[in-house]
Amino acid sequence: MRHIAVAAGMLGLLCAPAHAEAREIDRDTLPAGDGWASYGAGTTGGAAADDAHVHTVTDRAGLVRALDSGSDTPKIIRIAGTVDANSDDDGDHLDCADYATGGYSLKKYLAAYDPRSWGSAKPSGPQEEARKASAARQAERVVLPVGSNTTIVGLRGAVLKGASLQVRNADNVIVRNLDLRDAYDCFPVWQPNTGGLGDWKTAYDNLWLTGATHVWIDHVTASDKGHPDEAEPTYFARNYLRHDGLLDITNGSDLVTVSWSRFTGHDKAILIGNGDTVAGDRGKLRVTLHHNAFDSIAQRAPRVRFGQVHLYNNRYEVTDGHRYSLGVSTESGIHAENNAFHTPGHVEAADLVKSWNGTALHQSGTLFNGYPVDLLAIHNAYNGGSERDLTADVGWTPTLHTKIDSAAVADREVAHGAGAGRIP
Repeated sequence: MRHIAVAAGMLGLLCAPAHAEAREIDRDTLPAGDGWASYGAGTTGGAAADDAHVHTVTDRAGLVRALDSGSDTPKIIRIAGTVDANSDDDGDHLDCADYATGGYSLKKYLAAYDPRSWGSAKPSGPQEEARKASAARQAERVVLPVGSNTTIVGLRGAVLKGASLQVRNADNVIVRNLDLRDAYDCFPVWQPNTGGLGDWKTAYDNLWLTGATHVWIDHVTASDKGHPDEAEPTYFARNYLRHDGLLDITNGSDLVTVSWSRFTGHDKAILIGNGDTVAGDRGKLRVTLHHNAFDSIAQRAPRVRFGQVHLYNNRYEVTDGHRYSLGVSTESGIHAENNAFHTPGHVEAADLVKSWNGTALHQSGTLFNGYPVDLLAIHNAYNGGSERDLTADVGWTPTLHTKIDSAAVADREVAHGAGAGRIP
């Protein structure tokens, strides 16, 4: 009888739906008090959707139909399996050559705009026009608009690759339990004057909030998996980057909570506020980041302009190529509590904070390789006069947050609990 019971149990597991979850999360809403996205009316996403607007999608065409051109209709979109944004309407994969038009080729582009012959002028002419036309063809496929009152959830093992989810001027959006990877730009543009030597500029973030309000991002994994930038060549003595940010929160976006997510294997992870002179961002960009893992992130974890950002109980695993973690920029107010950093021996605590026109940083309870440190005091002591000293007064105190654990407790919990597929 015992053997029969075991066999029956195994049969039950084998017969379970391939995308079954431990529990239904489709109609979950952000709990009260869980960060800035709980402010005011809170964030409910598509919880009010009727049955006709609950969709399970398995390919790009189905996802596009479910998104409904970014409409405001309450909707729940469940992603099953791997959805490839670089695919045609029949589901066949498209590569960069399929988008190229107008005679564009990378070889011709490099020959046309080599700084040694072209100089420092902005690219123009046939190859730049062909690049723009080719880029527009890719954008038609990979840019996916997310409208108000929408919940997007990944079912077990769900992956959305090659896409740039864009929440543009929308309110009340939830994205959960989804592996977002490889928002790969086939047609980067050369910008001769960027950074003095010039640089390559890419187009797509895995997830971009622009003018968005009341957004909850939870148990998401964001990465370049599939096409890491370190595998790309160097042109004009600059890295030929194919990816922009993992998550950008810009253009007056406000009231955002990012929780229990994993950002991994990337250069510039999270940008909050897109310019030092964007007056419309003043008083907005209120963002909470808690219980997130930043693994092998070179910079922007996050970089903040203007916003009141509560950063607590996050875990940082720093590796080679690290430039900084916390970017303190114009009129920013970062309130950092009980975060844990793990670094190799050549990365010092003084390397974790970088300031551009910033004036203040609140920090407390920080662990650096298991030891308590004061990031503010260390920054001010070791910035070498190249940056102004920061004060501890960021002008506000967070009131909307979950329980704030010690950095040591959060460190262990985030290591095991952050990212897609790990909702308890």
